[in-house]
Amino acid sequence: MRSYRELFRTPEFTPFFLAASAQTVAQTMGGLALGTLVYRATGSPLQSAVSMFGSSLVQVLGATLLLSAADRLPPRAALTVLPLLFAAATAALALPGLPVGWLFAIVLAKGLVESVGGGVRWGLLNEILSKDGYLLGRSVFNMMSGVMQIAGYAAGGALVTLLSPRLSLLAAAGLYGTAAVVVRLGLTRRPPRTTGRPSVAATWRANALLWSSRPRRQIYLALWIPNGLVVGCESLFVSYAPDSAGTLFACAALGMLAGDVLVGRVLPPGPRSRLGFPLLLLLAVPYVVFPLQPALPLAAAAVTLASVGFGAGLVQQERLVASVPDGLTGHALGLHSAGMLTMQGVAAALAGSVAQLTSPAAAMAAMAVASAGVTLLLTVAAKREEPRAVSR
Repeated sequence: MRSYRELFRTPEFTPFFLAASAQTVAQTMGGLALGTLVYRATGSPLQSAVSMFGSSLVQVLGATLLLSAADRLPPRAALTVLPLLFAAATAALALPGLPVGWLFAIVLAKGLVESVGGGVRWGLLNEILSKDGYLLGRSVFNMMSGVMQIAGYAAGGALVTLLSPRLSLLAAAGLYGTAAVVVRLGLTRRPPRTTGRPSVAATWRANALLWSSRPRRQIYLALWIPNGLVVGCESLFVSYAPDSAGTLFACAALGMLAGDVLVGRVLPPGPRSRLGFPLLLLLAVPYVVFPLQPALPLAAAAVTLASVGFGAGLVQQERLVASVPDGLTGHALGLHSAGMLTMQGVAAALAGSVAQLTSPAAAMAAMAVASAGVTLLLTVAAKREEPRAVSR
């Protein structure tokens, strides 16, 4: 599969894509509204960051206990019920007078459910498309995510400024409901990819198998840690520039879109496979300018340039899909998604803690330096692994 036209001619791809688009807008609108709501109530960079990305913190719990469900649930039914649950949770966050503790409880419960959704979604994408079409399809989803995040942050920023964060949360809940309807009407019924009942034991067995391979471990670490630390930088946009956070988030989404076009459509396989680690470095380095308190145009340019580096994820995902058996594709991709989101939540909490002690700008630079350091260590480990692979 070589072109976007072929993708959208594939049966079921278009409704699947539209439903995911609606969910992405809902997630970005809801996250910005909730982060703003909590920051206005508490004045705390830490609590604002955790409210936006805290649902990611429990993804590791879902990956440990629930992920076997990703290949054992009927995909259409699962992808219909999940956004309905998200709609109910988002609407609950908009209730006036809801204590901050209850807000966090809802956010964490939502994250636990989301840990299964990633595996179901990306496993189904691998079914809808042929195996050689997964990278192009995933790049289109990432590009969509960039565009929809721009739209979501722009719309969410306008609703928060002109109306209120609570109305923005209600609009996000409506979009989740729309996504559920599109899935139900647009996708066909499919059986689960794997037989048997979901269980903690099945989840542990599959995780152990996936983690037993050293090359796969390195792929997972490259997918999880460097970009998670940079998301920690992004979690401080609200406290760094309260009146311009929507602009910075939109610029990050624009850069991610450019990176996905570059990796998914422009670069041929040879050069693409060699750019995984250089793109991870690009993801971190531009954030070191923030302690200089750059003007908004320069800060926006730095964020846009850095986010091109998110294209590294496509390179690593291509390697991951090629390394796992078909019956574990959903589980493997769900483990990637859950681990990545967990690291993002941990990094958001860490960045918020550092910002409490120093400043948002200093914390952003610290997270960027840590991300670059991890990338360099992973690069060295991958270089050491190459001679072993050749010798085998």
